[in-house]
Amino acid sequence: MDAVEAAVAALRAGRPVVLPTDTVYGLVANPYTEASVLRALRLKRRPEGQPAALLCSDLDTLLECVPELRGRAAVVARALLPGPYTLVLPNPARRFRWLSGTRPDTIGVRVPELPAPAAEVLRQVGAVMATSANLHGGPDPRSLDEVPAEIKAGCAAVVDGGALPGVPSTVLDLTGPEPVVAREGAVPAAEALARAAAALRS
Repeated sequence: MDAVEAAVAALRAGRPVVLPTDTVYGLVANPYTEASVLRALRLKRRPEGQPAALLCSDLDTLLECVPELRGRAAVVARALLPGPYTLVLPNPARRFRWLSGTRPDTIGVRVPELPAPAAEVLRQVGAVMATSANLHGGPDPRSLDEVPAEIKAGCAAVVDGGALPGVPSTVLDLTGPEPVVAREGAVPAAEALARAAAALRS
Protein backbone atom coordinates (compact mmCIF):
# COMPACT_ATOMS: atom_id res chain seq x y z
CA MET A 1 0.00 0.00 0.00
CA ASP A 2 1.48 3.36 -0.99
CA ALA A 3 1.26 6.55 1.08
CA VAL A 4 -1.86 7.84 -0.68
CA GLU A 5 -3.73 4.56 -0.24
CA ALA A 6 -2.62 4.38 3.41
CA ALA A 7 -3.80 7.94 4.05
CA VAL A 8 -7.20 7.34 2.44
CA ALA A 9 -7.69 4.11 4.40
CA ALA A 10 -6.66 5.80 7.66
CA LEU A 11 -9.01 8.75 7.17
CA ARG A 12 -11.92 6.48 6.35
CA ALA A 13 -11.15 4.52 9.52
CA GLY A 14 -11.21 7.69 11.62
CA ARG A 15 -7.47 7.89 12.24
CA PRO A 16 -5.30 11.04 11.87
CA VAL A 17 -2.89 11.64 8.98
CA VAL A 18 -0.08 14.09 8.19
CA LEU A 19 -0.74 15.68 4.79
CA PRO A 20 1.07 18.42 2.85
CA THR A 21 -1.01 21.45 1.88
CA ASP A 22 -0.24 24.51 -0.22
CA THR A 23 1.13 26.31 2.86
CA VAL A 24 2.38 24.01 5.66
CA TYR A 25 2.13 20.35 6.65
CA GLY A 26 -1.29 19.63 8.05
CA LEU A 27 -2.67 17.27 10.66
CA VAL A 28 -5.91 16.03 9.13
CA ALA A 29 -8.79 13.78 10.14
CA ASN A 30 -12.21 12.60 9.02
CA PRO A 31 -14.39 15.71 9.55
CA TYR A 32 -17.70 13.87 9.67
CA THR A 33 -17.25 12.38 13.15
CA GLU A 34 -16.44 14.30 16.30
CA ALA A 35 -14.36 11.45 17.71
CA SER A 36 -11.97 11.51 14.74
CA VAL A 37 -11.48 15.27 15.01
CA LEU A 38 -10.94 15.19 18.78
CA ARG A 39 -8.38 12.39 18.41
CA ALA A 40 -6.31 14.56 16.08
CA LEU A 41 -6.63 17.74 18.15
CA ARG A 42 -5.60 15.92 21.33
CA LEU A 43 -2.54 14.62 19.50
CA LYS A 44 -1.68 18.26 18.77
CA ARG A 45 -2.39 19.14 22.45
CA ARG A 46 -4.74 21.86 21.28
CA PRO A 47 -6.90 23.51 23.97
CA GLU A 48 -10.61 22.86 23.75
CA GLY A 49 -12.70 25.60 22.20
CA GLN A 50 -10.29 26.49 19.40
CA PRO A 51 -11.59 26.02 15.84
CA ALA A 52 -10.16 23.87 13.05
CA ALA A 53 -10.76 24.18 9.32
CA LEU A 54 -12.83 22.09 6.94
CA LEU A 55 -10.53 21.48 3.97
CA CYS A 56 -12.36 20.48 0.78
CA SER A 57 -11.07 19.10 -2.51
CA ASP A 58 -12.97 21.69 -4.59
CA LEU A 59 -15.72 24.29 -4.44
CA ASP A 60 -18.45 21.81 -5.35
CA THR A 61 -17.51 19.64 -2.38
CA LEU A 62 -17.51 22.71 -0.13
CA LEU A 63 -21.03 23.57 -1.27
CA GLU A 64 -22.13 19.98 -0.59
CA CYS A 65 -20.69 20.21 2.94
CA VAL A 66 -22.11 23.68 3.67
CA PRO A 67 -25.11 24.02 1.33
CA GLU A 68 -26.29 27.21 3.05
CA LEU A 69 -23.27 29.06 1.70
CA ARG A 70 -24.73 31.89 -0.35
CA GLY A 71 -24.83 35.66 -0.62
CA ARG A 72 -21.75 37.79 0.01
CA ALA A 73 -19.74 34.96 1.56
CA ALA A 74 -20.38 32.73 -1.45
CA VAL A 75 -19.31 35.46 -3.87
CA VAL A 76 -16.00 35.97 -2.04
CA ALA A 77 -15.41 32.22 -1.69
CA ARG A 78 -15.81 31.69 -5.42
CA ALA A 79 -13.41 34.56 -6.15
CA LEU A 80 -10.64 33.47 -3.77
CA LEU A 81 -10.78 29.68 -3.84
CA PRO A 82 -8.85 27.58 -4.54
CA GLY A 83 -6.02 29.42 -2.85
CA PRO A 84 -4.05 29.91 0.41
CA TYR A 85 -7.00 31.24 2.39
CA THR A 86 -9.09 30.05 5.30
CA LEU A 87 -12.52 31.68 5.01
CA VAL A 88 -14.66 31.94 8.14
CA LEU A 89 -18.22 31.65 6.89
CA PRO A 90 -21.70 31.84 8.41
CA ASN A 91 -22.87 28.37 9.42
CA PRO A 92 -26.48 28.80 10.57
CA ALA A 93 -27.20 25.07 10.52
CA ARG A 94 -24.18 24.51 12.80
CA ARG A 95 -22.78 21.83 10.54
CA PHE A 96 -19.51 20.21 11.68
CA ARG A 97 -20.01 21.92 15.05
CA TRP A 98 -16.94 20.15 16.48
CA LEU A 99 -14.79 22.21 14.09
CA SER A 100 -16.15 25.60 15.14
CA GLY A 101 -14.78 26.04 18.66
CA THR A 102 -16.62 28.73 20.60
CA ARG A 103 -18.44 30.05 17.48
CA PRO A 104 -20.72 27.16 16.44
CA ASP A 105 -22.67 29.34 14.00
CA THR A 106 -19.52 29.83 11.90
CA ILE A 107 -17.14 27.49 10.08
CA GLY A 108 -13.63 27.93 8.69
CA VAL A 109 -13.14 26.41 5.26
CA ARG A 110 -10.23 25.89 2.86
CA VAL A 111 -10.01 24.83 -0.78
CA PRO A 112 -6.24 24.73 -1.35
CA GLU A 113 -4.14 24.07 -4.42
CA LEU A 114 -2.55 20.88 -3.14
CA PRO A 115 0.63 18.98 -4.03
CA ALA A 116 -0.17 15.97 -6.22
CA PRO A 117 -0.23 13.22 -3.56
CA ALA A 118 -2.39 15.27 -1.19
CA ALA A 119 -4.71 16.25 -4.03
CA GLU A 120 -5.29 12.58 -4.76
CA VAL A 121 -6.10 11.87 -1.10
CA LEU A 122 -8.65 14.72 -1.10
CA ARG A 123 -10.09 13.60 -4.43
CA GLN A 124 -10.90 10.25 -2.84
CA VAL A 125 -12.17 11.40 0.56
CA GLY A 126 -13.68 14.77 -0.42
CA ALA A 127 -13.00 16.70 2.77
CA VAL A 128 -10.89 16.59 5.92
CA MET A 129 -10.52 18.49 9.15
CA ALA A 130 -7.19 20.32 8.91
CA THR A 131 -4.87 22.12 11.31
CA SER A 132 -1.13 22.62 11.14
CA ALA A 133 0.90 19.52 12.06
CA ASN A 134 2.64 21.11 15.02
CA LEU A 135 2.22 20.87 18.75
CA HIS A 136 0.05 23.73 20.01
CA GLY A 137 2.06 26.95 19.90
CA GLY A 138 4.94 25.40 17.98
CA PRO A 139 6.32 26.48 14.59
CA ASP A 140 4.41 25.63 11.43
CA PRO A 141 6.20 22.72 9.70
CA ARG A 142 7.58 23.32 6.20
CA SER A 143 8.84 19.76 5.79
CA LEU A 144 8.22 16.32 7.25
CA ASP A 145 11.41 16.69 9.28
CA GLU A 146 9.82 19.66 11.06
CA VAL A 147 6.68 17.72 12.02
CA PRO A 148 7.12 16.69 15.68
CA ALA A 149 7.96 13.01 16.14
CA GLU A 150 5.06 12.73 18.62
CA ILE A 151 2.58 13.75 15.92
CA LYS A 152 4.06 11.46 13.26
CA ALA A 153 4.02 8.56 15.70
CA GLY A 154 0.36 9.20 16.52
CA CYS A 155 -0.76 9.26 12.89
CA ALA A 156 -1.76 6.22 10.87
CA ALA A 157 -0.21 7.59 7.66
CA VAL A 158 2.21 10.30 6.58
CA VAL A 159 2.31 11.78 3.07
CA ASP A 160 5.50 13.52 1.92
CA GLY A 161 5.03 16.57 -0.30
CA GLY A 162 8.59 17.85 -0.14
CA ALA A 163 9.44 21.37 1.00
CA LEU A 164 6.46 23.71 1.43
CA PRO A 165 6.29 27.52 1.73
CA GLY A 166 5.92 27.30 5.51
CA VAL A 167 3.57 30.29 5.90
CA PRO A 168 0.03 29.42 7.02
CA SER A 169 -3.10 30.49 5.18
CA THR A 170 -4.53 33.98 5.51
CA VAL A 171 -7.73 33.86 7.56
CA LEU A 172 -10.53 36.06 6.23
CA ASP A 173 -13.67 36.39 8.38
CA LEU A 174 -16.74 36.86 6.20
CA THR A 175 -19.37 36.61 8.94
CA GLY A 176 -19.82 40.36 9.49
CA PRO A 177 -20.93 43.26 7.30
CA GLU A 178 -17.40 43.65 5.86
CA PRO A 179 -14.56 41.13 5.36
CA VAL A 180 -11.98 41.19 8.19
CA VAL A 181 -8.49 39.66 8.17
CA ALA A 182 -8.30 37.51 11.32
CA ARG A 183 -4.75 36.29 10.56
CA GLU A 184 -2.30 37.53 7.98
CA GLY A 185 -0.48 34.64 6.35
CA ALA A 186 0.42 33.51 2.85
CA VAL A 187 -1.53 36.42 1.32
CA PRO A 188 -0.89 39.95 2.69
CA ALA A 189 -3.89 41.41 4.51
CA ALA A 190 -4.26 44.35 2.12
CA GLU A 191 -4.27 42.06 -0.91
CA ALA A 192 -6.83 39.71 0.66
CA LEU A 193 -9.18 42.58 1.48
CA ALA A 194 -8.73 44.12 -1.96
CA ARG A 195 -9.59 40.84 -3.68
CA ALA A 196 -12.63 40.36 -1.43
CA ALA A 197 -13.81 43.90 -2.12
CA ALA A 198 -13.32 43.45 -5.88
CA ALA A 199 -15.38 40.25 -5.80
CA LEU A 200 -18.22 42.02 -4.01
CA ARG A 201 -18.20 44.89 -6.51
CA SER A 202 -18.28 42.64 -9.58
